[in-house]
Amino acid sequence: MNKVALIAGSSGLTGGFLLEMLLAAPEYREVIAYVRKRSGLQHPKLREVVMDWDQLDAPVPADDVFCCLGTTIKKAGSQEAFRKVDYDYPLHLAELQLQGGSQKFLLVSAIGADAQSSIFYSRVKGELEEALQKTGYKCVQIFRPSFIAGHRKESRPGERIGLAIFSFLSPLFIGPLKKYAPIPAEHIARAMYRAAQKNNAGNFMYDSAEIDAMGRA
Repeated sequence: MNKVALIAGSSGLTGGFLLEMLLAAPEYREVIAYVRKRSGLQHPKLREVVMDWDQLDAPVPADDVFCCLGTTIKKAGSQEAFRKVDYDYPLHLAELQLQGGSQKFLLVSAIGADAQSSIFYSRVKGELEEALQKTGYKCVQIFRPSFIAGHRKESRPGERIGLAIFSFLSPLFIGPLKKYAPIPAEHIARAMYRAAQKNNAGNFMYDSAEIDAMGRA
């Protein structure tokens, strides 16, 4: 128990599961969570840092950085605001933490991420992936889940409808289509935690089917 983890996005669905796992994990002596406001969660290993992403200018000592930041264009209010949350903040975090000595950066991206995509959402996700892989980390691990299943605190009607349709059709997702099947947020979190414990180097990409296999109990 000698590593320190830093997590961004712990108030979200996947991030919430991941925070619980990191706090319970014997590999970590401290878990630092960047938050906009305190969660009220009490744990001897947890250190919440209330911060403003636009004012973040210094790293914290951490070995493994877990980034679960993400929003929707509707919630953000504009494409520019969406890009700030889904590209600027994660990349800035990665660059700062690299300067601070972090070794691994693990990111929740999205299925279909492609820097050349004509779809704005997918293009931003893909551009972030490419930028992260050029930062110089010992290890970058990128997770590309399909629809994320689980109960969110915030309301996303469009996503709920899409998830319901995909869940109904999930028995049809076999073979090459398996990567499009809905995936529980808990599986993503567990896959990220397990991937961080591997002593490997380089850039790694996982599609939804691979994430699900890694994250099953």
